[in-house]
Amino acid sequence: MGSFLSSMVGGVEAQAATEESGSPSEESCVIAFHSSNRWQLHFNNSKQLNKLIVVDFAASWCGPCKFIEPAIKAMASKYTDVDFVKIDVDELSDVAQEFGVQAMPTFLLLKQGKEVERVVGAKKDELEEKILKHREAPKYAA
Repeated sequence: MGSFLSSMVGGVEAQAATEESGSPSEESCVIAFHSSNRWQLHFNNSKQLNKLIVVDFAASWCGPCKFIEPAIKAMASKYTDVDFVKIDVDELSDVAQEFGVQAMPTFLLLKQGKEVERVVGAKKDELEEKILKHREAPKYAA
């Protein structure tokens, strides 16, 4: 009930920060969407930005999804210039269908609303390589 209520009034970012990290002060998190309408709003807004979005299509019953989850959270903390989104295929089956997801986990890399890469399976190294290939380089020298 709490996550439903916060999705109605609290906003996605606050909800995701609370769900994923336990505190909204965490700098980076994986945004979990529980509403097709909220996802569609986020997706439509992202079309105007040149920012990479990694969408993790997963299921609560999926062993490989649970296995790779800590790696996804680590990547979200490491690559703060990339949006990481989690969508439960059972909860938002319409979104999974829209993107042709047939296996879990499936990771879609989107830029300006278009799919630039897809990784099917818990392939951490392949996913990270593709993130590095498509993310926008930071504007400052490290």
